[in-house]
Amino acid sequence: MKLKSFRSPDGVWWGVNVKAPSHSNAMVVFLHPDGTVSRKDRYAWFNSSAAGASDPRSHLDPAGVLERLDESTLARLFRRSMPVHVDRPSYIAS
Repeated sequence: MKLKSFRSPDGVWWGVNVKAPSHSNAMVVFLHPDGTVSRKDRYAWFNSSAAGASDPRSHLDPAGVLERLDESTLARLFRRSMPVHVDRPSYIAS
């Protein structure tokens, strides 16, 4: 799948990918350009209001979702995004 590019407010260029589509939402993953560790990657959920979103038998097309993500939507999703990996304190068992 082809990635889309997004520039965050701090000037970092992120790769954008869409994963885990369901009938009404999909995970938008912001891939940090460092690429050496996924620890810097971020994700947010995109909620669709398309016609098929109410049919649980259908699935969103990841390439179609990626195509529809414009700069303002990516900016909103990035502001709401969360780290993919969070370090746990040592006292919490894995």
